Amino acid sequence: MTRPPHDDPQRAWAYRPERPLEGAPGGPLGGSTFSVKDLYGVPGWPLGASTRAAVPDPGDSVLVSRLLALGASAVGKTHLHEIALGITGLNGHGGTTHPHDPARVPGGSSSGAAVSVALGQVDFALGTDTGGSIRVPAAWCGVVGFKPTKGHPGWSTQGVLPLSWTCDHAGPLARDGATVARVHAALTGHDVPRQDWAGVRVGLWLPEGWTDAAVADAVMAYAHSLEARGAAVERVAFPEVLDAYSPIVLSEAAHVHAAALAQDDPGFLPFTLGALRQGQAITDAEYAHAFERRAEYRALLDGLFTAYDMLLAPAVPTPPPLIGQDEVDIGEGRVPLRRAVLRITAPFSLLGAPTLALPTTTPFVGVQLVARHGQDDRLLGLGLALEDAR
Repeated sequence: MTRPPHDDPQRAWAYRPERPLEGAPGGPLGGSTFSVKDLYGVPGWPLGASTRAAVPDPGDSVLVSRLLALGASAVGKTHLHEIALGITGLNGHGGTTHPHDPARVPGGSSSGAAVSVALGQVDFALGTDTGGSIRVPAAWCGVVGFKPTKGHPGWSTQGVLPLSWTCDHAGPLARDGATVARVHAALTGHDVPRQDWAGVRVGLWLPEGWTDAAVADAVMAYAHSLEARGAAVERVAFPEVLDAYSPIVLSEAAHVHAAALAQDDPGFLPFTLGALRQGQAITDAEYAHAFERRAEYRALLDGLFTAYDMLLAPAVPTPPPLIGQDEVDIGEGRVPLRRAVLRITAPFSLLGAPTLALPTTTPFVGVQLVARHGQDDRLLGLGLALEDAR
């Protein structure tokens, strides 16, 4: 059983009790440990969402209770990008740094979660994903991240402080897919069988200019490895969805944090406060129009899955950027970091499709495998087959 260290140079840990919450004896996850992103309500543990602002109490997490009942032990809470509204790990407590390079970001918002598994401090971590917040830190820290189908009964968001009830997902990060599959199997009550890639139809989504050369090469190499396993890979197109994603998330986040925003000094970092004020300014008509656009994008995604079994895409546009870096250089030029990342990851949280982030042979560059809604087990099984090959 792993234990978190006494020191924490990456500032990954928000709360570490003297003793872990021990899992029930005899469960299928017995002997394993996990960290909890500090959005989950845990009885007796504080909830701060890595902010100096006051946040609502979501109640106790159903998912944490289930994992404890299944035998896993919770060792503490991890830091996140403030209130989960960001993709670097910046927060009101100094921010979390990369597990292997202190000059770089680990990704967010589940930054501490990714660091805790990358450093072997726990066997798996609970994160949340609203626009890429499991997949981005998984990719930049070289671990595996899983965003299940929206509303999956095994991965409850009840008792988790929301950012956007439309887009929020709960899910795990781990050093390998076998651990993710084991946790998923324990929660669902049935095993995840390995899947054969022979005959699998894969749509390769790699928009021209949206990544740097290192990421593009890594994704193409991954596509070739799938072809070598018998998959049929073809390029596909899909639009940028931020015109629907951003109004929904910012409006809902402002609603969640309305009480703090009513204070003279809410306590948020300037970027977070600015984003929440932007959310407050979104009109009902703009919010409704964003859902109309979301429905159009869902129809496009469903259409792709009539022709393809899986999608393959980059999980990040570049390797991990430097702390404080606001722009990245990619194929189409210099682009704001937030937009460069979110336009790659946000479609699958906005639309609720199950997505698995896997490392590549290029350090700290990951890919996404995306499946049809409800095909979580098949997605994880295909991931296991790739892990066996590695």
